Parts: sequence; C-alpha cells; structure tokens
Amino acid sequence: MKNLIPKALCKGETIGLISPSSHCAYPVKIGQAISYLETNGYRVKLSSHLNRIDTDPAVADREKLHDIHEMFSDPDVRAIFCLRGGAGSARLLNQLDYTLIAANPKILAGYSDITALSLALYAKTGLVSFSGPMAATELYAPTPYTEEHFWGMLTSPSYAHSITNHSAHPISAIKKGSAEGQLIGGNLSVLSAMIGTPFLPLFNDTLLFLEDINEPAYRIDRMLSHLSNAGLLARCCALLFGQFSSEPLEPGEAERVKNIFDYYSTLNPDATALSGLSYGHIRDLMTIPIGARFRVSVTASGSFTLGALEPVIAT
Repeated sequence: MKNLIPKALCKGETIGLISPSSHCAYPVKIGQAISYLETNGYRVKLSSHLNRIDTDPAVADREKLHDIHEMFSDPDVRAIFCLRGGAGSARLLNQLDYTLIAANPKILAGYSDITALSLALYAKTGLVSFSGPMAATELYAPTPYTEEHFWGMLTSPSYAHSITNHSAHPISAIKKGSAEGQLIGGNLSVLSAMIGTPFLPLFNDTLLFLEDINEPAYRIDRMLSHLSNAGLLARCCALLFGQFSSEPLEPGEAERVKNIFDYYSTLNPDATALSGLSYGHIRDLMTIPIGARFRVSVTASGSFTLGALEPVIAT
C-alpha cells in the first residue's frame, strides 16, 4: 500500500482536539494546552464530546467515533491532536470509517494507547501518523526538546532527515549496524494485543520501535515472547527500544529489562538493535512518524543516527 502523507501544518491553521482513549482528570491542563497552541499561532477546535466520561462502552465508543470522523471530514481542520492515552482506542478499530479517513488524510498525533489507532490507520489506509506528545500530557507545558521535535516534524518537510536523541538518554548499542525500513511500533502492551487482528501492519523490513510504562520485567518478557512466537521479530531489520519507565524501580529490575532486550535482539541475527531512544512516557519526547521509511545506524560506542529516506509531511 502506498503511504498517504499529510500536509504540513502552517501557522493560522486549525488543530482539532479529540479524546479517543481515557478522559483527562485535570481539565486545567486542557485549557493550558489550548492556550499553548493558540499562543503558537494556531486555531483550536474542540470535538463535540471532548473529555466526556461515560461508563457504558457503547455510548463512549459512539461519541469517540463521531468525533474522529467529524475531525477528519472537516475541511477546516488540518491536524488532529489526541488529548491523552490511557485505554479504549482499540475498541474503535472495527467501526472506523477508513474510506472517509483515506479520502481526507491529515496529521494525527498521539502515543501510548493511541498506538492502536495509529497502527490501524496505517494498516488500512497507509496514513503516516505521528507518535508523539498529546495535549493534556505534554503540550500543556512541553520541554524545549519535545517542542522542537514535535513542531519540526509537523511543519518542516526537511526536519525528519536527521533527528537526534536527548542528551539525558544515552544510546546503548545492543547490536551495532545500520538498517533501512518502515518505522512501525509504539506502546508494547497495545501493539502486542493487536497481533492476530487485521489492524496490525506488515512487519517486513521494519524498524520496530517500542516503549512502555510501569510494566515489570516479566511482563515485558511475556509480550516480547508473543511478538517472537508470532514471527514478527524475525521480520524486523532493527529493534529500537525506547524508555521503559517504572516508578518506583524494584531492585535489579533495570538489569533484568536490559537482559531481556539483549536476549530478544539475539533471536534475529541480522537485525540492528539499540536501547535508550528518547521515546516513551517521558518529558523529553521524540516524535516518530509511523509508517515512514527511515535509516538507522548505531556504532558499538552508541553513536547514533536516525533519518527519513522519504518525506513524512507534504508541502
């Protein structure tokens, strides 16, 4: 399937806010995010059911689907930002109007539970979306690094040619080398639960990037073994492990996670592998375009390059 590349976002254009996952328990952050976006020169449109809470999944899904379709069909909305992650977006995948979305390709930004939505849109339409900051979790008060990567990726066609890791996140070369392929990934828990569904993209020649939060080592092991047993890790040409944050960190847990990454990286002898990517539930967050073709390189010392081989945003 040919990639659908959304148009770059320009000052003065409208950003739509949706909440396809959990609601935000701190509405003040929504207001701060709106102010931040408006201060940066954009208009903001709130979806009809933004941050609504309904304990009936049928009602909640109906409202979320309405808002997604509303934003993709609105010609004035040029980008769609998710409010936050949490849970719930996977329930929407069977009911999304993929024909409508394919006919109106535009920027979609979000990560964590939004992984399900992004991967499904890519699998069904080829739409490149952006796994990165969300309105009520980062954009209400973003760090300089998060800002630079996010706006650079969404507004400048040349920005993705070379993206850098944050200095606080040293890269560790598990297996040195270089590879080219499509960036596929996101939250490990969400992605692993999509195996066996028609909403997971093909993994052939994939640069697989992964992150998770508050998952102990044994559960990370279980999920990676699921990917391995499904034959997906063997198809990847690179494994890019981001931040697997957990608080508080149990004694020896970091070493156990490291050993797990090392183990699964050895199962594919031809794949480049690294850990430490500035991607995950962290303040200094990289924005990664899902489905875009990139090249990654890492040396034994951890010297690292990551850059796009084709446009991720259109002029």
